[in-house]
Amino acid sequence: MEMVTGMVADRPVVIFSRTTCCMSHTIKTLISGFGANPTVYELDEVPYGGQIERALQQMGCKPSVPVVFIGQQLIGGPNQVMSLQVKNQLVPLLIRA
Repeated sequence: MEMVTGMVADRPVVIFSRTTCCMSHTIKTLISGFGANPTVYELDEVPYGGQIERALQQMGCKPSVPVVFIGQQLIGGPNQVMSLQVKNQLVPLLIRA
């Protein structure tokens, strides 16, 4: 988990993703569409991607991708992000970050 914490430190928006995951693509497009410039880690392309994925699962992220952090806070997966969007709470979070 320390590896994940280090990867999200000092970055306003971080998305852990996989290049082949359609939900990852959707979440990246949604967040970028609001003008955010997220740091994206493609777990199928980065070193230790499997370890990072296991750490995300230990943090309670199921499925393990996509996972979004905003302002170093774990937001969660696509269901949590879309829920924030429906409640009009996603944009304010992005602006604060």
